[in-house]
Amino acid sequence: MASGWSVARFCYSCLPWYQARSGNKKEGILFVLRSAFTTFAVMNLPEGFIDQLRGLLPEEWEALAEAITSSEPSVAVRVNEARGVNVPEGAQRVPWCEQGFYLGDRPAFTFDTDWHAGRYYVQDASSMFIAHVINSLIHEPVCYLDLCAAPGGKTTAAIQALPQGSMVVANEIVPPRARVLADNIIRWGDPRCVVTSNAPAHLGKLARFFDVIAADVPCSGEGMMRKDDEAVSQWSPALVEQCAQRQREILADVWPALRPGGLLIYSTCTYNRQENEEIAHYIVHELGATSLEVPIEDCWNIHPAIGSDCHCYRFMPHRVNGEGLFMAVFRKDGDMPRELPRIKEKTTKKADETGKNWLKKPDEFAIELQGDLSIAVPLDIRREIVALRASLNVLHAGIELATVMGRKVMPHHALAMSTARANGAFPVCEVDYPTALRYLRGESITVDGPRGHVLIAHEGAVLGFANNLGNRANNLYPKPQRILSTHLPDAKPQVL
Repeated sequence: MASGWSVARFCYSCLPWYQARSGNKKEGILFVLRSAFTTFAVMNLPEGFIDQLRGLLPEEWEALAEAITSSEPSVAVRVNEARGVNVPEGAQRVPWCEQGFYLGDRPAFTFDTDWHAGRYYVQDASSMFIAHVINSLIHEPVCYLDLCAAPGGKTTAAIQALPQGSMVVANEIVPPRARVLADNIIRWGDPRCVVTSNAPAHLGKLARFFDVIAADVPCSGEGMMRKDDEAVSQWSPALVEQCAQRQREILADVWPALRPGGLLIYSTCTYNRQENEEIAHYIVHELGATSLEVPIEDCWNIHPAIGSDCHCYRFMPHRVNGEGLFMAVFRKDGDMPRELPRIKEKTTKKADETGKNWLKKPDEFAIELQGDLSIAVPLDIRREIVALRASLNVLHAGIELATVMGRKVMPHHALAMSTARANGAFPVCEVDYPTALRYLRGESITVDGPRGHVLIAHEGAVLGFANNLGNRANNLYPKPQRILSTHLPDAKPQVL
């Protein structure tokens, strides 16, 4: 690797040639400075990756390399309209997502009570394109699978964008990531989302079960190089090839679960063609599908497919205010309706019907008991949930209402977070910001309210349950979600 001084001397030695070429000394000097700056920048990237960029984008590779190494990642959030939250007035909106907007810097989201209350999700702006794809191509209720869903950004975007009456299954094969996914889905609050933790091949056994499958597959992560040093250090041509092979296997495994005529939304966070256009070619010619066009605006500056006649959408940080992303949509050949497997339903104990009174529309739910957990399941998707439970490892489905131990009933955190919870089901105790942080740390607090189970809220946003004993309130905030930091700020971060 050349030293910075030797690179600078080489660039300066070329000045007469640049000047003669441009006919202008000032332009020649600027050309030298730009060349030197780009050279310094790309020195931090793997040589093989730079060679790949040159072949991929002959006219733009330097601008992309400079953006990766020398520019700051953008920060964006997407508001939860189901909680009545709108994009703040005057905010810079994400062009392809009505609910997304950019922040000037990255605040400490951990200390924002609005984040804990599920009022917004922190998501890269490029990834929000999934909402535009859904809004453009899906106009009737569907059964939707997010195959590689953790931590939940694209899942919550899909929940928000899909037509009313849709059902979402969010799957993550890695157990710790699946638990984080479940926490984020519960925080978002939609009762029509199921969280599973299974391999694609297991999901593939649910033949023709899904109308739409979104596969944001594991990849070499080149699109994350701007904000993740590990993405740079781990890169190699061998990794790219390994990922491309794994992507083919994942798609082949899950393909039977998509009904003929259904949609596949394929995405990666990488730049190379092996994991992008070549996989698109595989989907069309080997699996049997048609590439679909998504309407976009020229001003969005999205790059089209490279070396392919498929409709592909490339997000690159030198062109858009977001990280690297590739997305393409396909319609599976044929046209057949969804199919539910024939499952003999196991008899479940009926839970106390009084739990229905905690819901806004109780007649739309069935209340059942799974072990000691009382669960409200939407009636119109109950058969689907039964089929999923019979075939898969289901971590979350419907609304966990309460843990029932004899006469003792302890309301569940998922009920506190649910957008289906009835207003007035429990007393709401408003607390100040320092008390809210103590609650989120799992500490005992005192509240001004009636004895018994109450909802803790800050500025109207519900955070969870506590059992008010009068002189103190026992904290029921889930341990895995508690703030661990010993440093607590004096003021709430201003996001919304």
